[in-house]
Amino acid sequence: MSNILELHNLKKYYATQKAVEDISFSIEKGSIFGLLGPNGAGKTTLLRMITGIFYPDSGQIQFDGKTFDPLNDIIKIGYMPEERGLYKKMKIGEQALYLAQLKGLSRNDAMEKIKFWFKRLEMESWWNKKVEDLSKGMSQKLQFVITVLHEPKLIILDEPFSGLDPLNASLIKDEIYGLAQRGSTIIFSTHRMEQVEEICDHIVLMNLGQKVLDGTVAQIKQQFKENKFGIKLSEVPASIHANCFDVAEQKANALTVKIKEGYKSNDVLQYFLQQNLNIESFHEILPSLNEIFINLVDGTKATTRAFQPVNN
Repeated sequence: MSNILELHNLKKYYATQKAVEDISFSIEKGSIFGLLGPNGAGKTTLLRMITGIFYPDSGQIQFDGKTFDPLNDIIKIGYMPEERGLYKKMKIGEQALYLAQLKGLSRNDAMEKIKFWFKRLEMESWWNKKVEDLSKGMSQKLQFVITVLHEPKLIILDEPFSGLDPLNASLIKDEIYGLAQRGSTIIFSTHRMEQVEEICDHIVLMNLGQKVLDGTVAQIKQQFKENKFGIKLSEVPASIHANCFDVAEQKANALTVKIKEGYKSNDVLQYFLQQNLNIESFHEILPSLNEIFINLVDGTKATTRAFQPVNN
């Protein structure tokens, strides 16, 4: 699969800060890509370079196989910023029509696509409402529609679920999947690690302007696993003395064990089978992205290996 976007050694400096320091990564066409990082990590600066708002001090951006040309390529990008970018006094229908035409759609095409999306997201009755009368969640749905209705090749969503109730968040999530299936590429920027874990194929984690991690969700979770396993027994013995593992936690008949170096999961199973215990379940415990994020960014329990990027 070819790449829709390639960043090569991007740098952006301000007077007293290195906002982006030598960032490189690529994004495959049709993928859902997570751009993560704490406040001040450099995500917004990077997104503004990708959308042509800022120019990098050095480095190169390749878009759809050629050098990025903001004047011609920006029409192929949809950007939904975290901050509201709507005209408060303008009616919703008129605003959607105006912005769609700015993105190159004819009036007839714009009306057709707006009606499609308004119906799809249950917004048909909003046409004559003003933006200032909308709730945060309603404004978020409108911004999403305005971002995607011209069918851009690359869609950048910065905190797209902000202000949405669970029902509407699920609705937007389904639309994100659908857009990717129809060929659009999604850059998804958020602080919500559980959403990233559920939605994204590939992630990059930034901190202090630098790339800390780059890989698929599965790769990264494998890299940071701690050799922990969960085991549920029909009955837990009064004492456990094993050379191959330590018991990290016990809740009723469920144990979390950490296998010692030089041993394997089969050694744990063999130990309990030799005790004539009935094993109801046994599974590997992988760290969540939230745990990895906290360890890397805050330094909590981080080791030197944690700062080695995962690269394909």
